[in-house]
Amino acid sequence: MGQPFNRRLSAILAADVVGYSRLMEHDEEGTHRHLMCLREVVLDPKIKEHAGQVIKNTGDGFLVLFDSANEAAECALAIQQAVTARPEGARADLPINFRIGLHVADIIVERDDVYGEGVNIAARLQTYAEPGGVVVSSAVADQVGANNRIRAVDLGELHLRNMSRPLRAFSLRRDDDPAGGAGWPGLPEGRPSIVVLPFREHQGEPAKAYFAEGMVDDIILALGGLRDLFVISRGSTLGYASGAIDIRAIGRELGVRYVLTGSVRRSGDQLRISSELSDAESGTIVIVDQQDGQLADLFELQHRIALRVVTAIAPHVRERERMRAVRKHPQNMTAYDLVLQALSSLYRMDRDSFSRAGGLLQQAISHDPGFALAYTYSAYWRMFRVGQGWSPDPAADNAEAARMAFAAIERDGNDALALAIYGHVQSFLMKDYDTAVQFLDRALEVGPNCAMAWTLSSATCGYLDEGPTAVMRAEHGLQLSPRDSHIFWHEHLLSQAHYINGNYDEAVTWGTRSARHNERLTSNLRSLTASLVAIGQMDAARRVAQQLLALDPRFTLTAFSARTPLRGETLRDFVARLRQAGLPD
Repeated sequence: MGQPFNRRLSAILAADVVGYSRLMEHDEEGTHRHLMCLREVVLDPKIKEHAGQVIKNTGDGFLVLFDSANEAAECALAIQQAVTARPEGARADLPINFRIGLHVADIIVERDDVYGEGVNIAARLQTYAEPGGVVVSSAVADQVGANNRIRAVDLGELHLRNMSRPLRAFSLRRDDDPAGGAGWPGLPEGRPSIVVLPFREHQGEPAKAYFAEGMVDDIILALGGLRDLFVISRGSTLGYASGAIDIRAIGRELGVRYVLTGSVRRSGDQLRISSELSDAESGTIVIVDQQDGQLADLFELQHRIALRVVTAIAPHVRERERMRAVRKHPQNMTAYDLVLQALSSLYRMDRDSFSRAGGLLQQAISHDPGFALAYTYSAYWRMFRVGQGWSPDPAADNAEAARMAFAAIERDGNDALALAIYGHVQSFLMKDYDTAVQFLDRALEVGPNCAMAWTLSSATCGYLDEGPTAVMRAEHGLQLSPRDSHIFWHEHLLSQAHYINGNYDEAVTWGTRSARHNERLTSNLRSLTASLVAIGQMDAARRVAQQLLALDPRFTLTAFSARTPLRGETLRDFVARLRQAGLPD
């Protein structure tokens, strides 16, 4: 029999240089010198100070063992703080950042290397860290819990590559470092792009082609408000105003995935406007639309067509992109692909899928820390985590949702979705209604075609007991998203708006529709229960209340009353009706 392996319980630190291949391609010698400088003035001294043992140095990372998880955590944070501060000798024009993962495990120690699942876990955890960030397993978080200088932010359960079971993970931060993570400008996001070609006017006179041109301008403006689409400028399309249209050739020439073409026909005062969206890779038609109207109503017709593009075409693009992302090999995923996969999982609203969505969003941030949409939906994920009753620490999730939403706005101050979700976080989680109104109004200003901005604005109007406005805004949000995979959310908030406005029959109608599309949304089940009680359908109300308790067994009226943004008489009546349906105090 062979000699037994030398095993050791250790804290394992795995670090990786962000964008190493890109840096080496840009300036190989400069990158190497910069790394050697960091190793000499930051890495080696910090590791020695915290009694660490370097096991392996590679060009793009290193592996270190510690006897104490607390020392490993302190060392990781000290390294990140020093690297972010750009020590003397480091090049400001060649930013180098690290991702760090930590885990505690019993590992096999050889003379010049270490082995075991614990090492693999530490290495995979670092892929979820933001540049300049530290992600650790629950085993590490538990051991550093008593360290009042370190704050652990719960990331939920991460599904690490080639592991059969998810692992609960945390992001570590200093208490004086509320933001955490370093920016990394310029990484590609992989978002889909679309070009709107000049509409052709049949039987027309060139002097009167202005309305076809105006149509294109309105559509480009409408699509420009969708931050998950790159829209090619009109100036790039002028050469395609005449001649044969080869969709695949145009796609290659302009580097776009989708091409929108259209035509305008006139017969007296009658107008017929047709449009086609095509996939530029295959040349296949995705969707065809046709609108008729009067020449006298031209501007209203232009607006209607533009709105139709947003409500009919954009969901098709998103769905095709989601399917494209699902088919991709994990090694080829972009931040945008990861966000699409996360949303597909999040919208199912079951705990396992929801957990997976959180990890995918964390990966998206790690892939591209400049991508606002990843931060926006991370805030959204935490908002749902609290609302569904799934948060182990609602106060911490509230704070992290606000941080993520604000980080999205920092990266794109004109993103209507980011502004709207930040506003909703302020009202729904923080109960800061003045700030919420300020950001939601700004979202509607910069993104008048953003369905979520209208719907979330409705929610805040409802919290402020502005029932008629809440209904109007929720209705408009639903009009903008009739084919959205998230339609159950829009229907729920329209139901809630009707409830607050005293239209209980309408509240039941829309709450029932929402439940039909997704029966796991606990906030909808609460408002549907109260609405059913309000119209005297007690048996139905009790059935829905039991559905709620099956999804959220810890639900109590006391805890709900403390966290809900509903106020005053609206809250008192709402809670009383939930109690009548059998929900526990």
